[in-house]
Parts: sequence; structure tokens; C-alpha cells
Amino acid sequence: MSVSRQTFHFIGIGGIGVSAVARVLHQQGFVVRGSDVRESQITLGLRELGVPIVIGHAPENVDGADVVVHSTAVPQDNIERVAARASGRREAHRSEMLGLAIEGADSVGVTGTHGKGTVSAMITHGLITAGLDPTFLIGGLLNNYATNARSGSGAIAVAEIDESDRSHLTLRPNHVVVNNLEVDHLNFYDDLDDIIGTMSRFITENGALKTLALNMDDAGVRALAATLTRPFLSYGTEASEGTEASDGTPLDFSARAVVDHGDHVTFDCFAGSKPLGPVRLNLPGAYNADNAAGAIAILMGAFDLPFDVVARSLSTYAGLENRFTVRRAGGLTIVKDYISHPTGMRRVLESARKLPHRRIISVFKPYRFTLMRYHGEEYAQVFRDADEVVITTMYAAEERPIDGIDTPWFVSLLREAGNTVHFVPDNNEVISFLDPRVEAGDMVIFFGGDDFFRMADTWAEHRQ
Repeated sequence: MSVSRQTFHFIGIGGIGVSAVARVLHQQGFVVRGSDVRESQITLGLRELGVPIVIGHAPENVDGADVVVHSTAVPQDNIERVAARASGRREAHRSEMLGLAIEGADSVGVTGTHGKGTVSAMITHGLITAGLDPTFLIGGLLNNYATNARSGSGAIAVAEIDESDRSHLTLRPNHVVVNNLEVDHLNFYDDLDDIIGTMSRFITENGALKTLALNMDDAGVRALAATLTRPFLSYGTEASEGTEASDGTPLDFSARAVVDHGDHVTFDCFAGSKPLGPVRLNLPGAYNADNAAGAIAILMGAFDLPFDVVARSLSTYAGLENRFTVRRAGGLTIVKDYISHPTGMRRVLESARKLPHRRIISVFKPYRFTLMRYHGEEYAQVFRDADEVVITTMYAAEERPIDGIDTPWFVSLLREAGNTVHFVPDNNEVISFLDPRVEAGDMVIFFGGDDFFRMADTWAEHRQ
């Protein structure tokens, strides 16, 4: 049976990454269906396209499927995966289906610890602005297009590539961006050297690779570059020791004179030592200049787009949902950001201080024992940029407990560093704790995932 005639059943089809692949394959004419534990805006959107979805997991959901697709988040003992194996149906990881979705396209893959969704989205919006109508698959909803994925009519595909579980090693994009590399996902990697070595394999084993763009602002990426013999495009900002390549030449593409104005960012763009012109990002966060430089490197360096088109696309780029998303309600500024790594959180808090505020209150659910053990001291320093911190019970994901690494330990660590910390064990009690304590002018930043964001949205609506 040809692949196009096969039926693909997606477990957890409402997940942001899984749904992107399911949406594009459906639009490309493949037979797609799925299941999830809850209805969501994502599942409703897929239903509107005509994708059949069952709410709840059950063995019979895989009946009639030729291939049962799962992400790393779906364990082997999931009842639908068990049923698939018992009935002899083929299982496939999401990354394999991502490869199918971008097969035959001139493909861009963006990876790295932070910012890969934003860089992917900036590249996508740049290509659309240029009239090239790419296919795109991104781990966040693009505010410009109210979707995380779309099958385009053009020859280019843009994909955010997740390095967290090593599944990126199966992919062969034609153009690759590595935005940064830090210690993360220690349930799959031993240390930073392991992360860098695996990324080096991803690059060197890719015989289809035409363009490689590396962020020389980042120490991990500079270490990666040292392992490579192939040429690459260098990008970054002037505010780092990576402003020049190892031979002393200017970066191929750089953002210089970066200014964080609070609600927007400006910089001057250079190609080598040649000034191209000013750029305005209508987004908070100076760190987005770095992300924009990565997008510029691909849009101009790989696809030869003129600077005026690229600059216009960046000025009209509206960001990703739940990436420094600001909402004002009842005298409060409520911010949502998906980041849970201390480096990203530090950047968000630094940028938040540029916005008008009385106090900054951070709300955070510690995530993964391994991450807390490795980065605990960094979190303690990061939260000093907040006036108060609310911590809820640590979320282990699929990790086993580590002796001595738990929520009371984390709270004590933060307090010892001088942070004002409130421990609210139950997520459902966070809003009832905050509501009588906040005052007009306060900024409350929710770091975490969908459960926190639903809570923040409900609170904002209540305070309107």
C-alpha cells in the first residue's frame, strides 16, 4: 500500500507538536485521525478541517489504522500503543511523520535549547511576506496566522526541530539553524558535551545539508562550531564575545546597537561589515534581536531575500502564543511564557523590568528533578529579578524521584538566595492565593505550561 493511502492514527493529537504534523499531512492529502485525553482549541481546529478525533484513549481507537503515531511523551504502556503492537500495527515516532511532511521540499530546520519556535516563525513570516507560501510546522501558534502549521503551495518547508529526545537525528533538512545549546533534557543526555556531540552528528551525517547558520553569541554553539569542518553562516549580536568569527572576521549577519524599548526592540542589521539598515521588532525582549539575526541569516543567506522585505516582515511579525504574551486586566499586567529553563526565564524577567510595573510576581512550577538538580542555583539567582515568587509542587514528568531534590528543597534554595517565596502546593489554589494580595500596577508572570496558562486566562477574564 502506498504511503498516501495509509491511515495514520495520532495519539495525543492535541499536542502542539503532534498537531502540527497531523494538520500538514491532512492538508497534503494523507488519511489522518487521532485521539487525545481532552478537547482543546487545537483539537477543535483539526475537527474543523475534517480530521476525526476521539476524546479519551481506548484500544479500539487504533482499529483500522495502518500506522499509529506517538511522541516521546506517550509511554510504551499507553493503552493505544499496547493495542497497536498487539494487533501488529506499525508504530511511528512523530519525528518520522515530520520527515514525511517536509519530504521533497527545500526544507529549513531550526533547533537549539531556546528560541527555535520564534526563529522558525520569523523565517516563516518572512517567506510568506515575500510571497513564497511555505509549508510550516512550529511548536506554537503564530499570532499572524492563528495556527501552528499549514501546508503551503510553495517549494519551501520550515520546521521547528526538537532536539530534546535525540529524534532530530532521523531528519535531513536542507538548511539548519542552531540557535543555542545549553544543559537541558538530562533524561536523554548526560551533559553539555553529549548535547554538543549529538548536534554535531545531526549536522555531519546530513548529506542533504546546503546551509548551516550558527549563533556565535552562544558558548555551546561556538563549541559545536569547533567540531565542524564544513562552512557555515555566523550570526549574533555585538553584545557578545562571539561578535567576530574565530579568524577575526565580522559575523555574516549581526544585530548591532540593540535597544530594548520595553514593548519593542530596535537594532541595526549588518551583513559582515556592511550596514543593511534599521530593524524594528514589535515584541518585548532584547533577546529577540538574536532570534531575528538567525532568521535574517536564512532569509538572506539561503533564500536571497532583499533586506527591505526581511525588515518589513520582522516589523510585522506578531510573535507566538504564550511567548512573553502580555494581557492587562483589572489594573494588573499578566504575562505568560512557556519557558522553564533558567536562561530563558532570566531573559524574560530582565525584559519585564523594562515595562511599567509596581511589583513583579513570578509564578513557577518546578519541572523535572534532573533540571532542578543541575540548575537549582541558577534558578535561585534568576528569581532575584522578581519581587516575589510563588512556587507550586514540582512536576516530575516521567522522571523518577532523586533523593533530596524536591519542592521543599527548591523553596529553601530560593529563600537562602534572598528571594521572597510563597509555596502554594496545589495549582488550583494559586489564583485564590494571588487575588487578594495583588495590587494595581503589579505584573504577574506565569512560567510553565498549558495548565498555568488556562489558569492565568481565567483569572484575567474574572478581573476584567
